[in-house]
Amino acid sequence: MRSTSSNYRTRRTTRAAAALAAGALALSLSACGGDDDNSGSGGSTKGTETGGSLSLPKLDGTTLEVAAVWTGDEQKNFKKVLDEFSKRTGAKVTFVPAQDPIINFLGSKIAGGQPPDVALLPQPGAIKQAVDKGWAKPLNADVQAELKKNYSQGWQDIGKVNGKQYGAYYKAANKSLIWYNAKVFENAGASEPKNWEDLLNTAQTVYDSGVTPFSVAGADGWPLTDWFENIYLSQAGPEKYDQLAKHEIKWTDPSVKDALTTLAQVWGKQEWVAGGSKGALQTSFTDSVEQTFTGGDQPKSAMVYEGDFAQVNIQQTKAEVGTDAKVFPFPSVGGTAPVVTGGDAAVILKDSEGAQALVKWLASPDAATIQAKLGGYLSPNKNVPNDAYPNEVQQTIAKALIDSGDDFRFDMSDQAPQSFGGTPGKGEWKDLQDFLRNPSDVAGAQRKLEADAAAAYGN
Repeated sequence: MRSTSSNYRTRRTTRAAAALAAGALALSLSACGGDDDNSGSGGSTKGTETGGSLSLPKLDGTTLEVAAVWTGDEQKNFKKVLDEFSKRTGAKVTFVPAQDPIINFLGSKIAGGQPPDVALLPQPGAIKQAVDKGWAKPLNADVQAELKKNYSQGWQDIGKVNGKQYGAYYKAANKSLIWYNAKVFENAGASEPKNWEDLLNTAQTVYDSGVTPFSVAGADGWPLTDWFENIYLSQAGPEKYDQLAKHEIKWTDPSVKDALTTLAQVWGKQEWVAGGSKGALQTSFTDSVEQTFTGGDQPKSAMVYEGDFAQVNIQQTKAEVGTDAKVFPFPSVGGTAPVVTGGDAAVILKDSEGAQALVKWLASPDAATIQAKLGGYLSPNKNVPNDAYPNEVQQTIAKALIDSGDDFRFDMSDQAPQSFGGTPGKGEWKDLQDFLRNPSDVAGAQRKLEADAAAAYGN
């Protein structure tokens, strides 16, 4: 659907709940299990250069291509990670800018006989597609050993298909955050909410101070799916979330009615949404961030929902993260606060010693630490030092990700067929835009969502 950067796009245990109670921003994703597999060719470690404790082969004369749907600072910072790999191994690595959806891009490259050696894929479904099409190659034992050292079992499992390890998650995103204009909150006497009722009270306090509470990015369908997913996960629980993600229950289920009804408590209050429904439907994600953090203490909105990657957009407004722009976890609607996340996994398309070594490098703390220091990045690698992240906000988010262990849920729409969960003007994106236009029509929204889901899933 989208990458885990500015382009893009639970918890089940008391451990994660305790982290939230302590003020951490806990993160989680859903994992699919499977047995370990040691298949995959390449990856000989004879004659190696060692950077710290990481052993990599000598690859003088080797050329590699890496494809990802990353632009701007994200692409520039990732290239620095690739440059260090080249320095340590002697390989020449070229970054190939890909178009979204990357599966379609890769299909055209493979049809032309020029696939990249490695691709960064933004959804578990994309990894499965690459495997089903015969494109993806299993990671070898050496790479898997690096994964086991640095990743929780859940992060390893989400990169598996049919029990074999195909993906190494290099990047993650916490998509359960609400960013706010600190000066507006201070002037209003508002505090960070802990639950949904608190959020509604905070919104009223902000409104009474003369500032519209929320900016909603209705022009882009994907932030609307993320709003729904956070409410649904917290209110209906992880089992229902998994069932709906697989379309094992219908969108006409009472749990969906409850979540949409809750969502309408914000979307249905025209005075709480910058520009009302009509204005929100013309507001892009970038605009939603901008109108929250420009205008000093009288912006167009006080709060904007989205993931940690919004920091890139916030910085473009000249607001300082941690001072002007602060953040709190998406409040709990049910008994547990929700956390929805996404990620990008390195997958090998041309099996070779060089490709296997490159994915091993991307699975190492050495690689992730380079990009962590540059900002706008979050790693699921548990051995990246927390102080590598450049500010307190990112350090808090990163620590909570690692502390959450194996308790995680992946973005629901990213798990759905693309025609339902990831296409502008169609499926869930369009249906939730229609619901934003008329939040009183819960039953009508459910019927549309179910009809589109049934067509996409084929059931």
